[in-house]
Amino acid sequence: MRTLVSGVTCLLTDAGGNVTDTGGLFVADTRHLSRWVLTVHGRALRALADSAGEVVLAPPTARNENPPFVLRRVQRLASRSLVEELTLTSFVASPQTVRVALSAEADFADQFELRSARLFDKSDAIRELSTDEASLVFLYARRGFRRQTRITAAPPARLSTDGVQWTVTVPAHGTVTLRAAVTAGDGAVPVLVPEPSAVAAPADDLDRCVARGLADLDSLRVPAADLPPIAGVELPAGAVVPAAGAPWFLTLFGRDSLLTSLFALPYRPELAEGTLRLLAATQGRVTDPDRIEEPGKILHELRQGELATLGEVPYGRYYGTVDATPLFLVLLAEHHTVTGDTVVAKDLEPAARAAVAWMLDDGGIQATGYLRYRTDGPGLVHHCWKDSADSMVFADGQVAAGPIAVSEAQGYAYRALRGTAELARTAWGDPTWAAELDRRADRLRAMFSADFRLPNAFVALALDGADRQVDALASNAGHVLWSGILDDSWADLVAERLAEDDFFSGWGIRTLAEGQPPYHPLSYHRGGVWPHDTALAVAGLARVGHTAAAARIADGLVAAAASGGGRLPEVLTGLTRRPGQAPVPYPHSCSPQAWAAAAPLLVKTALS
Repeated sequence: MRTLVSGVTCLLTDAGGNVTDTGGLFVADTRHLSRWVLTVHGRALRALADSAGEVVLAPPTARNENPPFVLRRVQRLASRSLVEELTLTSFVASPQTVRVALSAEADFADQFELRSARLFDKSDAIRELSTDEASLVFLYARRGFRRQTRITAAPPARLSTDGVQWTVTVPAHGTVTLRAAVTAGDGAVPVLVPEPSAVAAPADDLDRCVARGLADLDSLRVPAADLPPIAGVELPAGAVVPAAGAPWFLTLFGRDSLLTSLFALPYRPELAEGTLRLLAATQGRVTDPDRIEEPGKILHELRQGELATLGEVPYGRYYGTVDATPLFLVLLAEHHTVTGDTVVAKDLEPAARAAVAWMLDDGGIQATGYLRYRTDGPGLVHHCWKDSADSMVFADGQVAAGPIAVSEAQGYAYRALRGTAELARTAWGDPTWAAELDRRADRLRAMFSADFRLPNAFVALALDGADRQVDALASNAGHVLWSGILDDSWADLVAERLAEDDFFSGWGIRTLAEGQPPYHPLSYHRGGVWPHDTALAVAGLARVGHTAAAARIADGLVAAAASGGGRLPEVLTGLTRRPGQAPVPYPHSCSPQAWAAAAPLLVKTALS
């Protein structure tokens, strides 16, 4: 599967650049092309090569017969648009008449439909298809939700309900170039812009991963103007945020955008500023159980597809995350430390104070000592990064019941309190509040040591609703190491255990250590290997002085990236690395994915 991404626009095709049974052109959570197939004389072409965004194709021929031409297919994404350039080059001594066609369909499926087994009743939808000499237009409307796909062609082509068809004469040993543009909505027809010239690749494997990660992050940048409007909220003009991943998460995600921006802070500080300002603008203002919104709470995600817009899924503006709020504070403090920029810190002081108030009050620290989340609300069961319904398990496989206090959220809260205390001292001139925040951090650290330390000296995955230790051995301990909440002697024990081979697959850290009853190497959160999770483990190990173990695990992650051309996917399976074999990919993994792309950046920073 080929993937092209530009902000909220994503194209998924087969090796030849076609959209058939799977894939599509997705714009802002809606599939605007469900079929896009290139043929010549009614026949499919053979893909000969695919490099630098160009597919070289040839018509099928008999054995040992040379094709009369090749077709170079270049696909580029612009703002909410696809531009297709087809160049035919003749290899025969006489002119050729060639019939080139692009068949098109637009089903306007919502991305939640495509990811879910649930069937949604859309029998009241209106679908129209119109064509004239200039364009072919697909229209979809339902209960006030409207989307449009517009197709134009140059030179002029026959536009019909089947798509686009040119009949052209290719000169002897000559070339002909055809162009088609697909635009979501009524926007202007985009212009195909050549990609920048390739630069020399760095010699070091980690640096190659960093370069690829930065390129992927640049493709995932979403400007505020492409996010859905929110009544009564003015999004900061000019802000950009890293979308979480393609194709399903091309929008602002609290946790994902925050961690990605944190990893990329030394390289792309503007992402951190954009993420902070956008999340401050969308910070919770009222108590709304349907959104799990509470005053001061940081957003989980924004959506603008049909099902979210019409309230048929709860994710239009959704706050089901326990960790985005402390991570907001962590990023704000780190941005100030790394950049020295006091403007952002001062502008967002009210948002930071509201975030701390949420952690203490609605978040649960004041009442229970810990950040907690309920598991019975709308949308997601679990509000931590391991958000699948079966992720919080005891070592014997029993599923934990809420309210849940997950371990890494406490580490984030500790780091947030320390970082905000430093901001209060240095940027806001409030030493009294700084001292109070430090006292709360000390108290959280002492409680965590008493309540989360397992009999085997590892970190409990969580505390369940009855305050029982959820005792599965889980990768969350790497986040805890990174946060600084552990004292030195305990940190050493946790680091040693985390680096053992039941955790380390040879490619990265498994989300659950191998050999436990709930472990499965093809499970999303109970055995798979996540690059960002591994990078946090590397940073945690390095932080507590276990640099040899950190380097060994980093080498595995870099090797995994090298096997995929330098790109790390969202998640790999937890199968053990074998000599001469590549890592086994996880089905349905997003690629590119933001915090996976940013993982090598954190690794490089941690090992420098």
